[in-house]
Amino acid sequence: MSTIAKAFVGARIHDGVEIYDDHAFLIHTDTSRSITARQDVPNGCPTEELRGGIIAPGFIDLQINGGGGVMFNDDQSVEALRNIAAAHASIGTAAVLPTLITDTPRRTKAAIAAVEQAVAERIEGVVGIHLEGPHLSVARKGAHDPKLIRRMDDDDLATVLRAAERLPNVMITVAPENTTNAQIRKMSDAGVIVSLGHTDAGFDESMAAFDAGACCVTHLFNAMSQMGNREPGLVGATLARGDIHAGLIADGIHVHPEMIRIALAAAPNSDRIMLVTDAMATAGSQISGFVLNGRQVIRKDQRLTLKDGTLAGADLEMRQALSTMVNAVGDPPVDAIRRATATPFSLLRGFSNSRPLFETDLSPNHLSDDLSTVTRLLA
Repeated sequence: MSTIAKAFVGARIHDGVEIYDDHAFLIHTDTSRSITARQDVPNGCPTEELRGGIIAPGFIDLQINGGGGVMFNDDQSVEALRNIAAAHASIGTAAVLPTLITDTPRRTKAAIAAVEQAVAERIEGVVGIHLEGPHLSVARKGAHDPKLIRRMDDDDLATVLRAAERLPNVMITVAPENTTNAQIRKMSDAGVIVSLGHTDAGFDESMAAFDAGACCVTHLFNAMSQMGNREPGLVGATLARGDIHAGLIADGIHVHPEMIRIALAAAPNSDRIMLVTDAMATAGSQISGFVLNGRQVIRKDQRLTLKDGTLAGADLEMRQALSTMVNAVGDPPVDAIRRATATPFSLLRGFSNSRPLFETDLSPNHLSDDLSTVTRLLA
């Protein structure tokens, strides 16, 4: 029978879904975790008194392109994945989908193989892969190399389906312009998380893709058809549905806080709007720039841009995204934390529990009251 190794008291506790007051967070000798009313902590139990704040699960980020000075597109190796995951763990993110931006078929296969090996070696934090492209729209390419964007063919589809058989989680961002609804259906049926993004698809086309099995939208508002009075676009289609998850880059740069407020008010199920960082090699590092598909990306004033000013990912940590949501958007802390924990968690396979706090590989964070800082509570 497991005994309590330590109890943390004096802070509010978020289990990924709800916040508990006057409770204790318990670490058991078998490394499992639980919550109990503070008065139910046994006498003599080792206890640490915290000075306010919120204990929350480690964050879950479904879109990270690099970290610790490493870009996944540059290095599809287990060691690169180890460094990227460690960099994100150091800033509070416990589970990630390493994201390969539009690249060649060879690098796509190499990335899948590296993630498969990383999962086999149980590298902490790597829970699958996100392929952002190459089946996107050139019209909404953003920082993706247009020379590498292409239609999905039978070989591409087979690569994704084989990956879904070998990995716990496969997410792919596609544009309806370069992916058929039949392909979307096959991927969805195989357990792939199909997300729409980097697309100029209109409302009807987007709705048809959702009906075919796409269940998510990549970085809502960015690199997609916008909502207009006669054509609602992908933004309108997303907000019209209650069954679609949507990633959101809440850095105050990619999306204006007022637009985020409008989206939260408009969405039938705003709980499905989740936070992603779209982090690049700069996450968890002090580097001033890096190279993406042979092009220099400049880090300046919390922005990452190509030389022509095009945004190239985000210079963002999840704790900063939470601060934006709470302090600039006005999202209640209970909801903002859920968007970085339980909401992305609900899209993933390979976990046994619906509340991320109780997963032994998702170490908790201790957040300050205003959510502007985060430190590791546990090693």
